[in-house]
Amino acid sequence: MKIINTIIIVIISTVGLIGLVYARKLISIAAAYQAKVLCSAVFVSGRNPQSVLQDEFGIASPSFIMRIIATEVDFSSKQVTASFLGMVKRTAVYQPGLGSTLVYANLGLPHSNPNTVELSRHAGMDRQNLGYRDVLGPRRPCNLDCGDPYRNDGGNPNSTQVRFNALLDWAFAEPDAKNLRLTRAVVILHQGKIVAERYAPGFDQAMPLPGWSMAKSVVNALVGILVGQGSLDLSSPAPVPEWQGTGDPRREITLDQLMRMSSGLEFSEKASNPLSDVTQMLFTSPDAAAYAASKPLQARPGTGWNYASGTTNIISQIMRDTLGEVGYRQFPCKALFDPLGMDSAVFESDASGTFVGSSFLYATARDWAKLGQLYCQDGVWEGQRILPEGWVNYSNTPTPSLAGRQYGAHFWLDIGQAQGNSDLEQPLPADAFHATGYEGQYVSIIPSQQLVVVRLGLTRKSSAWRQDRFLKRIIDALAKIDLQHFQHQRVTW
Repeated sequence: MKIINTIIIVIISTVGLIGLVYARKLISIAAAYQAKVLCSAVFVSGRNPQSVLQDEFGIASPSFIMRIIATEVDFSSKQVTASFLGMVKRTAVYQPGLGSTLVYANLGLPHSNPNTVELSRHAGMDRQNLGYRDVLGPRRPCNLDCGDPYRNDGGNPNSTQVRFNALLDWAFAEPDAKNLRLTRAVVILHQGKIVAERYAPGFDQAMPLPGWSMAKSVVNALVGILVGQGSLDLSSPAPVPEWQGTGDPRREITLDQLMRMSSGLEFSEKASNPLSDVTQMLFTSPDAAAYAASKPLQARPGTGWNYASGTTNIISQIMRDTLGEVGYRQFPCKALFDPLGMDSAVFESDASGTFVGSSFLYATARDWAKLGQLYCQDGVWEGQRILPEGWVNYSNTPTPSLAGRQYGAHFWLDIGQAQGNSDLEQPLPADAFHATGYEGQYVSIIPSQQLVVVRLGLTRKSSAWRQDRFLKRIIDALAKIDLQHFQHQRVTW
């Protein structure tokens, strides 16, 4: 009996210890998430901390843990610390132009991005004020101004104004109090013009907002530019140092397979699981690309498909190795953001200095719309070819290892799959493709309709927002209205 009692005590103690370890990991990740999101919201978006805590971690938070973590915002040092009973603490630090980065001081890494030191050595600039934008010098102004896109049709219930207002009313409505949409911004472009735009209270056209996985489509553009320059080759094995060992089967993975999420690498993309790979990579690893590159193969490259944020961060590291430190830091602005006038765009890095291409890019709704318009115009902007010829077609060509038209190269083709719904009531035009992100971020591009639709929000339940239904409403509305009166309202890109 004593032996049995001893065994029971050992089992209970072991289970309790495992539970404590799990709980600590869970709390640490929750604190990291809260510190990072709050830091970016306050110092990149310019939001009030209390508003962020109430929205992101209050009414819309699915986790009780998020509501009991204490936060401290230090405006003088531009950092946010999140802690649980003073025992588990995580800190994120903001630097101008670089956005917010989680601190890993316990791993011997500096509090700030180590590349600011290296970059300042080359640029001869003060480290404290250094960002990838600052190195480029003055930026040319490039704002949108659509004026009043509506005409007064004397209260006609079928007027343009009424139709567009009805679209926006639908987008911002909350039909289910237990399943909130929390739409924050909508911008609709038709024929290169803003025809409808609205923001939720507390948000406006000048506020950069997170795109989450829409950043992947920005990486698509940057890779396209490098491919067009001859700096990268889609069909060649990806130049990842960790895979170059003799007999390592990962040496066969091509850049194209990384772009199409068909690398065969093991990776769990369950954001709802705090211990999944995507969560561990973003909130416990100082080097996201290294975390992803360490994963083994679970299938032969090119034979399957697995949506994995880790592959995008591997691509981001490949760009860094290709361009060198200073060139890499300047590249997003110099090659893409500046030509498009995406003044607000901030690409955030991990603690190692690599852009978190999978998840951490902030931009205004109008600037996200510019990205969509670039693809709607086959990669040409104001007469200048930004993306190489054929790149947009490559991006929205279905991945061969997938049955049907589901995913291209860092763009979703099947919006139903992207939003977790397979019951599309009516098919969208066959050429529609989408940049999508966590919590209901969308840039939908339909070239045949000359249509770009941006929707940003805080939708925690995928069923609360249906981008497909919104797009169908817009297409139906455009088919019924006369757009000739918009011709004088050209957008100044």
